[in-house]
Amino acid sequence: MSSEIERRGLMLVLSSPSGAGKTTLARKLMDSDSAVTMSVSATTRSPRKGEEEGKDYFFVSPSMFVEMEKSGAFLEHALVFDNRYGTPREPVMLALAKGRDVLFDIDWQGTQQLRQQAGDDLVSIFVLPPSHEELERRLRARAQDSEDVVAARMARASNEISHWAEYDYVVINDDLESTLDKIKTILAAERMKRGRQTGIHAFAAKLTS
Repeated sequence: MSSEIERRGLMLVLSSPSGAGKTTLARKLMDSDSAVTMSVSATTRSPRKGEEEGKDYFFVSPSMFVEMEKSGAFLEHALVFDNRYGTPREPVMLALAKGRDVLFDIDWQGTQQLRQQAGDDLVSIFVLPPSHEELERRLRARAQDSEDVVAARMARASNEISHWAEYDYVVINDDLESTLDKIKTILAAERMKRGRQTGIHAFAAKLTS
Protein backbone atom coordinates (compact mmCIF):
# COMPACT_ATOMS: atom_id res chain seq x y z
CA MET A 1 0.00 0.00 0.00
CA SER A 2 1.43 3.38 -1.02
CA SER A 3 1.58 6.13 1.59
CA GLU A 4 2.67 8.81 -0.86
CA ILE A 5 1.00 12.11 -0.01
CA GLU A 6 -0.32 14.47 -2.66
CA ARG A 7 1.66 17.68 -2.74
CA ARG A 8 1.85 21.03 -4.47
CA GLY A 9 4.87 21.54 -6.69
CA LEU A 10 7.44 24.27 -6.14
CA MET A 11 9.40 26.75 -8.21
CA LEU A 12 13.10 25.96 -8.00
CA VAL A 13 15.46 28.75 -9.05
CA LEU A 14 19.09 28.08 -9.89
CA SER A 15 21.21 31.21 -10.35
CA SER A 16 24.94 31.66 -10.79
CA PRO A 17 27.48 33.69 -12.69
CA SER A 18 28.30 32.37 -16.16
CA GLY A 19 30.76 29.48 -15.86
CA ALA A 20 29.75 28.31 -12.38
CA GLY A 21 27.98 25.23 -13.73
CA LYS A 22 24.32 26.15 -13.32
CA THR A 23 23.19 24.94 -16.75
CA THR A 24 24.92 21.56 -16.39
CA LEU A 25 23.47 21.10 -12.91
CA ALA A 26 19.97 21.95 -14.16
CA ARG A 27 20.23 19.43 -17.00
CA LYS A 28 21.51 16.67 -14.70
CA LEU A 29 18.76 17.37 -12.16
CA MET A 30 16.04 17.03 -14.79
CA ASP A 31 17.64 13.88 -16.20
CA SER A 32 17.57 12.27 -12.75
CA ASP A 33 14.16 13.46 -11.52
CA SER A 34 11.03 13.10 -13.66
CA ALA A 35 9.03 15.39 -11.34
CA VAL A 36 11.18 18.38 -12.36
CA THR A 37 10.34 20.26 -15.55
CA MET A 38 12.08 23.28 -17.06
CA SER A 39 10.26 26.57 -17.25
CA VAL A 40 9.68 27.66 -20.85
CA SER A 41 10.01 31.39 -21.48
CA ALA A 42 8.28 33.56 -24.04
CA THR A 43 10.61 35.66 -26.18
CA THR A 44 10.44 38.24 -28.91
CA ARG A 45 13.60 37.02 -30.64
CA SER A 46 13.47 34.83 -33.73
CA PRO A 47 13.85 31.05 -33.41
CA ARG A 48 17.34 29.67 -33.90
CA LYS A 49 18.05 26.55 -35.91
CA GLY A 50 16.72 23.48 -34.12
CA GLU A 51 14.60 25.37 -31.58
CA GLU A 52 11.01 24.21 -31.15
CA GLU A 53 7.96 26.26 -30.27
CA GLY A 54 6.71 25.41 -26.80
CA LYS A 55 9.77 23.30 -25.97
CA ASP A 56 12.64 25.78 -26.12
CA TYR A 57 10.61 29.01 -26.10
CA PHE A 58 7.21 30.45 -26.87
CA PHE A 59 8.02 32.79 -29.76
CA VAL A 60 5.81 35.88 -29.74
CA SER A 61 5.74 39.24 -31.48
CA PRO A 62 6.84 42.37 -29.61
CA SER A 63 3.26 43.65 -29.58
CA MET A 64 1.94 40.37 -28.18
CA PHE A 65 4.63 40.42 -25.49
CA VAL A 66 3.55 43.91 -24.43
CA GLU A 67 -0.08 42.80 -24.24
CA MET A 68 0.88 39.78 -22.13
CA GLU A 69 2.91 42.01 -19.83
CA LYS A 70 0.03 44.48 -19.41
CA SER A 71 -2.41 41.69 -18.60
CA GLY A 72 -0.17 40.24 -15.88
CA ALA A 73 0.53 37.06 -17.83
CA PHE A 74 4.19 36.93 -16.76
CA LEU A 75 5.71 35.85 -13.46
CA GLU A 76 8.90 37.69 -14.41
CA HIS A 77 10.25 39.40 -17.51
CA ALA A 78 13.37 41.17 -18.72
CA LEU A 79 15.00 42.91 -21.66
CA VAL A 80 18.17 41.13 -22.78
CA PHE A 81 20.23 42.38 -25.74
CA ASP A 82 17.25 44.11 -27.38
CA ASN A 83 15.01 41.05 -27.02
CA ARG A 84 12.35 40.53 -24.37
CA TYR A 85 11.96 37.37 -22.29
CA GLY A 86 9.25 36.44 -19.82
CA THR A 87 7.92 33.45 -17.87
CA PRO A 88 4.23 32.80 -18.64
CA ARG A 89 2.26 32.38 -15.43
CA GLU A 90 -0.42 29.88 -16.49
CA PRO A 91 1.70 26.81 -17.43
CA VAL A 92 3.76 27.17 -14.25
CA MET A 93 0.68 27.34 -12.04
CA LEU A 94 -0.85 24.30 -13.76
CA ALA A 95 2.35 22.32 -13.21
CA LEU A 96 2.49 23.24 -9.52
CA ALA A 97 -1.14 22.21 -9.02
CA LYS A 98 -0.30 18.79 -10.50
CA GLY A 99 2.59 18.32 -8.05
CA ARG A 100 5.35 19.00 -10.56
CA ASP A 101 8.36 21.17 -9.74
CA VAL A 102 9.32 23.89 -12.21
CA LEU A 103 12.99 24.74 -12.63
CA PHE A 104 14.08 28.29 -13.47
CA ASP A 105 17.46 29.27 -14.91
CA ILE A 106 17.30 33.02 -14.23
CA ASP A 107 19.47 35.77 -12.75
CA TRP A 108 19.05 37.66 -9.48
CA GLN A 109 16.77 40.29 -11.02
CA GLY A 110 14.40 37.65 -12.36
CA THR A 111 14.52 35.90 -9.00
CA GLN A 112 13.48 39.10 -7.20
CA GLN A 113 10.48 39.47 -9.52
CA LEU A 114 9.57 35.81 -9.13
CA ARG A 115 9.73 36.03 -5.33
CA GLN A 116 7.21 38.88 -5.36
CA GLN A 117 4.84 36.76 -7.45
CA ALA A 118 5.45 33.27 -6.09
CA GLY A 119 5.72 33.71 -2.32
CA ASP A 120 6.04 30.38 -0.54
CA ASP A 121 6.10 28.47 -3.85
CA LEU A 122 9.65 29.67 -4.48
CA VAL A 123 12.87 27.92 -3.46
CA SER A 124 16.03 29.71 -4.61
CA ILE A 125 19.58 28.37 -4.81
CA PHE A 126 22.68 30.37 -5.73
CA VAL A 127 25.60 28.40 -7.18
CA LEU A 128 29.05 29.82 -6.43
CA PRO A 129 32.31 28.86 -8.11
CA PRO A 130 35.06 27.55 -5.76
CA SER A 131 37.31 30.54 -6.56
CA HIS A 132 37.77 33.54 -8.80
CA GLU A 133 40.62 31.74 -10.57
CA GLU A 134 38.55 28.61 -11.21
CA LEU A 135 35.67 30.64 -12.64
CA GLU A 136 38.04 32.35 -15.07
CA ARG A 137 39.60 28.98 -15.99
CA ARG A 138 36.19 27.50 -16.77
CA LEU A 139 35.25 30.46 -18.96
CA ARG A 140 38.52 30.18 -20.89
CA ALA A 141 38.14 26.39 -21.20
CA ARG A 142 35.03 26.89 -23.29
CA ALA A 143 37.29 28.17 -26.08
CA GLN A 144 34.29 30.03 -27.46
CA ASP A 145 34.85 33.60 -26.32
CA SER A 146 37.42 36.28 -27.04
CA GLU A 147 39.54 37.84 -24.29
CA ASP A 148 37.25 40.87 -24.24
CA VAL A 149 34.18 38.68 -23.77
CA VAL A 150 35.85 36.68 -20.96
CA ALA A 151 36.83 39.93 -19.22
CA ALA A 152 33.28 41.25 -19.56
CA ARG A 153 31.84 38.01 -18.16
CA MET A 154 34.22 38.13 -15.19
CA ALA A 155 33.21 41.73 -14.45
CA ARG A 156 29.53 40.82 -14.65
CA ALA A 157 30.14 37.79 -12.42
CA SER A 158 31.30 40.04 -9.57
CA ASN A 159 27.99 41.91 -9.65
CA GLU A 160 25.96 38.69 -9.84
CA ILE A 161 27.85 37.07 -6.96
CA SER A 162 27.19 40.11 -4.77
CA HIS A 163 23.51 39.06 -4.63
CA TRP A 164 24.12 35.62 -3.10
CA ALA A 165 22.58 36.65 0.24
CA GLU A 166 19.18 37.15 -1.40
CA TYR A 167 18.82 33.38 -1.94
CA ASP A 168 17.43 30.68 0.34
CA TYR A 169 20.41 28.38 -0.20
CA VAL A 170 23.99 28.78 -1.40
CA VAL A 171 26.11 25.90 -2.73
CA ILE A 172 29.73 25.96 -3.89
CA ASN A 173 30.26 23.99 -7.08
CA ASP A 174 33.72 22.57 -6.48
CA ASP A 175 32.61 19.11 -7.63
CA LEU A 176 29.68 18.63 -10.01
CA GLU A 177 28.26 15.38 -8.60
CA SER A 178 28.50 16.40 -4.93
CA THR A 179 26.92 19.76 -5.75
CA LEU A 180 24.10 17.97 -7.58
CA ASP A 181 23.58 15.79 -4.49
CA LYS A 182 23.28 18.92 -2.34
CA ILE A 183 20.65 20.36 -4.68
CA LYS A 184 18.73 17.06 -4.58
CA THR A 185 18.84 17.13 -0.78
CA ILE A 186 17.45 20.68 -0.72
CA LEU A 187 14.70 19.69 -3.15
CA ALA A 188 13.76 16.59 -1.13
CA ALA A 189 13.51 18.59 2.10
CA GLU A 190 11.46 21.38 0.51
CA ARG A 191 9.04 18.85 -0.97
CA MET A 192 8.39 17.51 2.53
CA LYS A 193 7.38 20.86 4.02
CA ARG A 194 3.98 20.58 5.65
CA GLY A 195 2.49 23.43 3.65
CA ARG A 196 3.30 21.74 0.35
CA GLN A 197 1.82 18.37 1.31
CA THR A 198 -1.75 19.12 0.30
CA GLY A 199 -2.91 15.60 1.14
CA ILE A 200 -1.43 15.42 4.64
CA HIS A 201 -4.55 16.64 6.48
CA ALA A 202 -6.73 13.85 5.08
CA PHE A 203 -4.02 11.28 5.67
CA ALA A 204 -3.50 12.34 9.30
CA ALA A 205 -7.26 12.42 9.88
CA LYS A 206 -7.52 8.76 8.88
CA LEU A 207 -4.83 7.88 11.42
CA THR A 208 -6.74 9.55 14.24
CA SER A 209 -10.27 8.46 13.34
